[in-house]
Amino acid sequence: MPSSSLERAATAIRTGDLAVYPTETVYGLAGDALDADAVERVFDAKGRDRSKPVSMAVPSVPAALEHVRATTREREFMATFLPGPVTVLCRHREGVPDVLTADGDRVGIRVPDHRLALALCERAETPITATSANVSGRESARRVDELDPEIRERAAVVLDDGETEGTESTVVNVSSGEIHRRGALADEIERWLANN
Repeated sequence: MPSSSLERAATAIRTGDLAVYPTETVYGLAGDALDADAVERVFDAKGRDRSKPVSMAVPSVPAALEHVRATTREREFMATFLPGPVTVLCRHREGVPDVLTADGDRVGIRVPDHRLALALCERAETPITATSANVSGRESARRVDELDPEIRERAAVVLDDGETEGTESTVVNVSSGEIHRRGALADEIERWLANN
């Protein structure tokens, strides 16, 4: 992947546009997660119901802690499972737009275990939206040629890194011990929640 494509994608995000990027699960749709207008564009591109929150991807757990108030248990969980195909729901700090969280007090945090996704998080210099790059209700894309035309049309840049694993992240609320969506590592996460 030429670094110029990565830089174009990061610039697109910094200027309020959208980019498609690969992760260790499926292709994601990135906008600046702290810019309410960019998040609105993500919802519009996906045709996503505003009552369904969108997660944010960051390059590291310390970067996540700038945007959430994590309990000791949540920090221990993050240290165990991130980076990885896991979305952790944590109380967000000020500055996280309501549209991202569907007016909730928690935001999903992702630290992708994928070199390009992490590089994009770093270069964009802001948390990016972590939601699958598909129209809501349709199959998630594991390859760029599977992207919905509506998504391609809205994305300023598409980063192609071949086929992704395809298993979506497990979404977990560590404080309530609840798994909201079973995906990759769900059994391991369940065991951790039971034992910690």
